[in-house]
Amino acid sequence: MTTTTTTTKPPLSTSKNHFPSPHRLTTLHWLSPPPPSSTILFTPTTTTTTPYKPKPKCPFLTQAAENHPLTTTTTTTDQTLLTLLSQRETEQAWLTYVQSPHLPGPTCLSRLVCQLSHQNTHNSLNRAQSIIKRLRNERQLHRLDANSLDLLTVAAAKAGHHLYAASVVKSMLKSGYLPHVKAWSAAMSCLTKAGDDGPTEALQIYNSIIRRVRNVADPKIVANSRPDTGAYNAVLNACAQLGDTEKFLQLFDEMPEFGCEPDVLTYNVVMKLCARADRKDLLVFVLERILEKEIPLCMTTFYSLVAAYVGFGDIETAERMVQAMREGRRDICKVLRDSNFENPIRDDERNVFDKLLPNSINPSNREPPLLPKAYSPDSKIYTTLMKGYMKQGRVTDTLRMLGAMRQQEDSASQPNHVSYTTVVSAFVKVGAMDRAREVLAEMTRIGVQANRITYNILLKGHCQQLQLDKAKELMKEMTEDSGIEADVVSYNTMIDGCILAEDSAGAFSYFNEMRSKGIAPTKITYTTVMKAFALSGQPKLANKVFDEMLKDPRVKVDVIAWNMLVEGYCKMGLVEEAKRVVERMKESGFYPNVNTYGSLAYAIKIARKPGEALLLWNEVKERCGVENSSSSAAIPRLKPNEALLDTLADICVRAAFFRKALEIVACMEENGISPNKTKYTRIYVEMHSRMFTSKHASKARQDRRSERKRAAEAFKFWLGLPNSYYGSEWRLYTDEGYYSSESM
Repeated sequence: MTTTTTTTKPPLSTSKNHFPSPHRLTTLHWLSPPPPSSTILFTPTTTTTTPYKPKPKCPFLTQAAENHPLTTTTTTTDQTLLTLLSQRETEQAWLTYVQSPHLPGPTCLSRLVCQLSHQNTHNSLNRAQSIIKRLRNERQLHRLDANSLDLLTVAAAKAGHHLYAASVVKSMLKSGYLPHVKAWSAAMSCLTKAGDDGPTEALQIYNSIIRRVRNVADPKIVANSRPDTGAYNAVLNACAQLGDTEKFLQLFDEMPEFGCEPDVLTYNVVMKLCARADRKDLLVFVLERILEKEIPLCMTTFYSLVAAYVGFGDIETAERMVQAMREGRRDICKVLRDSNFENPIRDDERNVFDKLLPNSINPSNREPPLLPKAYSPDSKIYTTLMKGYMKQGRVTDTLRMLGAMRQQEDSASQPNHVSYTTVVSAFVKVGAMDRAREVLAEMTRIGVQANRITYNILLKGHCQQLQLDKAKELMKEMTEDSGIEADVVSYNTMIDGCILAEDSAGAFSYFNEMRSKGIAPTKITYTTVMKAFALSGQPKLANKVFDEMLKDPRVKVDVIAWNMLVEGYCKMGLVEEAKRVVERMKESGFYPNVNTYGSLAYAIKIARKPGEALLLWNEVKERCGVENSSSSAAIPRLKPNEALLDTLADICVRAAFFRKALEIVACMEENGISPNKTKYTRIYVEMHSRMFTSKHASKARQDRRSERKRAAEAFKFWLGLPNSYYGSEWRLYTDEGYYSSESM
């Protein structure tokens, strides 16, 4: 490919990995429009008049916007777009793009995506995403430069669209771009906060980036993509979320390789790791390590400490710490050491934490350090302690803390909307909805603005108490009187409330309403609506919602959603339909869990298809012992629960499959589940006390009957009913081995 010499103004950064520094996010600088015959080439070096020859070791840095059959020369529309974008007329530029009969040039598209991303509104982000979707469909994604995709990633992450942010980063890597560190670290942070598989995906993104960065011999080429301390904090947080201490230590030790030093936020994440590892005894040594390394403290460290102790349920230590801060004491480390109780140290943790916190080894050899100055607790720390009281149902203490905050002279310690919302939560938790509404009224009276979270908590309280009318009134008050728009949590709460009140039509009405307002459903939304249809006996509608969920790129389908779909058919006894869903589930890479099998067992029971129960039991039995099979190494081992095994045993006893019934009750006892002998005895007496009385059957039938009778006698022996084995040993041979009277 040849390159035409151009006289265009160089970009702000000539690296294709350019990403504006934080202070430039509000003032974007743009490329001048290229001459009609030029080809834009995104190279990692400065713009030259000679073609760029990529280095063999760095193929991912050679991404260029090549000519494409659909590419057109700069038109009047493109010039209009460039003028509007340079004047920051983003709205008019968008309208021009929509009305354009052709796909604009790369410069126009990149600038438009940048400006839409920078606006950081729901509408602008949707518009930017629509451009990406169009380019993907037309295989023109190469028209966008790395800067625009970086900005879109950050915007999506800020909006909480973790899957979309991650997908943009993955698309950039697949297309040959190397994202800016601010972009890929923002995607990792968003993924980690999202839960589910988010932390694991964050680690995958990190590994992909680092592998590419290390493959470049010249570090200057990938300077904008190299991890900084903020990126390490994000990936370490993912490890802490997963409780992966070994990986955490590996990444922590890796930081100096890229010139990164742990900061106070890094050690805040170490506190989180200690909490995940159930190492409350190490929290004080994290604070001491920060002081030892002379890292400047911030209030988030003290907040993290209080939150960690509250998370452990150790309210007393949290109280002592807050009280010491109120008294202006600098010996917080001594206070925490005196309150500390040693936890048993597991061998697999000792090495990790000894390296992360070497000061925790033989702490009695050194005095606890003093803080450089006194730190007074602020409203966030007080509120965290209040949340501890709230979780333990200590409403009186929650109110007492609120009163103490009101007496503080320092404005930073005065109660805010979060403090009052915590009190609202405390009353909702104990079901005192009238008191909770009084707190809301007090907030209005004293000028503390309730936010959406406050209203959502109240909505949940009303719905849990089946006060659906009051919830609807509160929803109206929130939107009309307070001017607070309902969000996806508000609608999820109302949908769930309708289900609790057995109002499936109302649940679907709220589902349609939120979509009409442009509020994107979450995984919880879809599964909750599916639950409404499943409970109301409309599995086909649940299936339609599930199909819509599959098509939604913002939502990741999980085993819970599949189980909800299976349950919808099972509640109607539609065994074959449910089995087809389970097959789809397996084909999609999901293994049925105990809830899946429990739903199938229930469907088989109400459909009276005992033969299906035998097939299901064989699969369950195989999954229970899967770790013994080398060919099934990838299949997770199943731990059956009482509901599943009891249902299967019930079906087998009713169908006189006594051999299988004995296998199932043996499995129950192996898993520490006590079989309900009383129920099985009643079933046997009612249904099978007159078995094997006919003397006119054929020889083959009599032989089969004899085998069944042996199984029946063995089952009667297990039940303790009169049987032919009293006073003698017996052995019943099965394909899997022997059941003996001694084992029973």
